[in-house]
Amino acid sequence: MRNIAAMLEHIPTHLIGGPLGAGKTSLIRHLLNQKPADERWAVLINEFGQIGLDAALLTTEADGISLAEIPGGCLCCVNGVPFQVGLARLLRQAKPDRLLIEPSGLGHPAKLLRQLGQSPWQSVLSIQPSVLVLDAAALSRGEALPDSQRQALAQAGLLLLNKSESLDAAARRQLLRQLPERPHYWTTQGRLPLERLPGIDARGRAAAKAPDLPAAPAALGQVWLDPRNAICQIQAAADGWSIGWRWHPSQRFDLARLTHWLAQWPWRRAKLVMHGQEGWRSANALDGQPVHFAPSEWRKDSRLELIFAEAQPQAELELGLQRCRVAD
Repeated sequence: MRNIAAMLEHIPTHLIGGPLGAGKTSLIRHLLNQKPADERWAVLINEFGQIGLDAALLTTEADGISLAEIPGGCLCCVNGVPFQVGLARLLRQAKPDRLLIEPSGLGHPAKLLRQLGQSPWQSVLSIQPSVLVLDAAALSRGEALPDSQRQALAQAGLLLLNKSESLDAAARRQLLRQLPERPHYWTTQGRLPLERLPGIDARGRAAAKAPDLPAAPAALGQVWLDPRNAICQIQAAADGWSIGWRWHPSQRFDLARLTHWLAQWPWRRAKLVMHGQEGWRSANALDGQPVHFAPSEWRKDSRLELIFAEAQPQAELELGLQRCRVAD
């Protein structure tokens, strides 16, 4: 077994792209469940909002998995300081055998791939053919694929046609005629056998010397001055508007009331990990769909993030949300 203190070079790196709600996080969760026991994997996640939910949704007790987030903005801005420092810190700490990168559904996978092949990453990472996760049912209904994702189609190593359980053979053939001729895999709930992941046989090698990667002190996290009050952060951009909250883990919520409150708002995406009356629960929904909760291993804090097409009245949102909290 290699010395885990040594960092590799040419680390096999898999970009998992796709639009909001296509199933990128579900795919990564299934891949992590198939990780060989003797390998160390790292996952770098970008989200449009500032709170950061995907790491909480992916939290696992399995050994050899390191997660890091770059919340806010677009991870395709790989030359920006947050990305440079965040990726370098993850590689130094995790020393992974394999790296998965999940850009925001509002990001630009093609641009990210080009930039990851430039300095200082070209000798550190070995970029494998990317996976583009697509909502097959939505595309079959005629919903448009965002331009940033369409630009990534032609160079994808695999089109993962997710949410395909309702499509018959004729509908599948019709959908494939609308897409570039690329390797594809029909699935549901983001399931993909590990052996079908492009580049899964690639291996890194021991670095002759430590790579010269960007360094910066870790940013100080926000803390609760009053456990009863949430930390709220907002992200506004041309592609959308998000608002997110973090609560002290001691705070509990009535999840039935929370579900009713969520149904009143026109969000494009809702992600949450909450301390409910019966324990910790997570949910992940798209375009006002019903919210279904599942047990969660996350215990650090309660988090909720909503993405809208345009700005919403913050005070009204927060008032309704406060009414979902269980009184001390």
